Amino acid sequence: MFKKILIANRGEIAIRIIRACRQLGIPDAVVYSDIDAGALHVRIADEAHYIGRAPSIESYLRSDKLIEIAKQAGADAIHPGYGFLAENWQFAQEVAEAGLTFIGPTATAIKALGDKLMARALMDNAAVPTVPGGSVNINDIEAAQAVAEECGFPVLVKAVAGGGGKGMRIVELPDELENALQMAASEAGKAFGDARVYIEKYLTRPRHIEMQIARDSQGNAVYLGERECSIQRRHQKLVEEAPSVCVDEKLRRRMGEIAVKAVTAAEYVNLGTVEFLVDQNRNFYFLEVNARLQVEHPVTELVTGIDLVREQINIAAGKPLSFSQEDIDIRGHAIECRICAEDAENNFMPCTGEMISYREPSGPGVRVDSGVRLGSVVSPYYDPLIAKLITYGANRDEAIQRMVLALSEYRICGVTTNIDFHHSVIGCQAFARGDLSTDFIAENYPEGYCSEQLPVADARAVAIAAALSHYYDATGIRQLKAIQGSGDWLANARREGTRRLEGGGW
Repeated sequence: MFKKILIANRGEIAIRIIRACRQLGIPDAVVYSDIDAGALHVRIADEAHYIGRAPSIESYLRSDKLIEIAKQAGADAIHPGYGFLAENWQFAQEVAEAGLTFIGPTATAIKALGDKLMARALMDNAAVPTVPGGSVNINDIEAAQAVAEECGFPVLVKAVAGGGGKGMRIVELPDELENALQMAASEAGKAFGDARVYIEKYLTRPRHIEMQIARDSQGNAVYLGERECSIQRRHQKLVEEAPSVCVDEKLRRRMGEIAVKAVTAAEYVNLGTVEFLVDQNRNFYFLEVNARLQVEHPVTELVTGIDLVREQINIAAGKPLSFSQEDIDIRGHAIECRICAEDAENNFMPCTGEMISYREPSGPGVRVDSGVRLGSVVSPYYDPLIAKLITYGANRDEAIQRMVLALSEYRICGVTTNIDFHHSVIGCQAFARGDLSTDFIAENYPEGYCSEQLPVADARAVAIAAALSHYYDATGIRQLKAIQGSGDWLANARREGTRRLEGGGW
């Protein structure tokens, strides 16, 4: 086993990896930028090392500094978490060349699967179903039109590299294609340094279903069930659950076996996720492989009882899988809401600020993976994810009920969050029915999300009550002044007061 693991990340995922290391008895080390000096992951780690200024390009993306710190700390392995350098094949290669272990797939596998055209070719050779489409040259519009016509409009123009919705355009009509190609290529070039794009058929109201896999260096490969990830904004997931209401045992087996075939074709080793689009007739198509630990891995952990991060470390150490396919038993239901510092009423714009009040929910079947505490600051430099709120129940209805309660208990003041929006989604009739697709937000919030407005008199009363409650709950007059001084203090106070009044908190 490893002597020490350097965690090349921050926030809640760094804390999650620290916990796995401690279960395995492995010392850990973390890195931090100047703005993260007082962060929770720094405070609880065995040791912490300064890596640079706040911008990620000067800190968490500095592969040379990460390897240097790992050697200085006496670490023999680096865990990248997710985001930052987790799917950077050059970093994985540099780690291996430095004589250290990269806790993840090989650089070769990451490179092959990170290039969507190479990945499609691999899948086609392995008889894995892919969405109809092909590569195009933005300077050859006639050839591009031919590819689009063969797919049938609408089509999707996508960047070959990267993800997260960048370099992606939906094209409804032939005369829109040329402009979409130019815009997608320009955006992709700026975001990923690679302006190549390709075209594929745009599926109407598809579900985004992903399959968790694990494969060890001995060639043993297992699928651990699916996750429903259809509720998204700007191609970024917001709510995930396991299992999916649209997947029965027969479909799960088919998708799982195809997922195992896909990663075996790429000689993939470690944890990974094979993502599929599923149409309304339950036909499924390969989308991509996420060659890393997923943000939403906790829902799979809860329904399988398997610690995925610990398994990831063991695989990287050369150990065989601790379970076989026959051992995988999906029990109960789990739902995850990504609690983010963003304004859902303003097109999900990221928000910043200091947490002047913070209280996490608890109770049976409630799990919170967070990297913050009272006084933590959400800065503009990193992803606005604050925490992952996960609930588990014997069935989907119980998991939903527990999520409603947990969301009502979650208290974050000082920074705008999407907690109210999650309340709305989980309480939505379409969600209760399991009527999900990647168009969920557009269909259910066609004019955008807007919280209920209180009458002026009620709003004033609630605002005063909420402000007084904050005053007595926390640190005194400083907090009350902070609430009054923030631009959206009335909205925050009104929402907080409404929650407390409805929940009998006063």
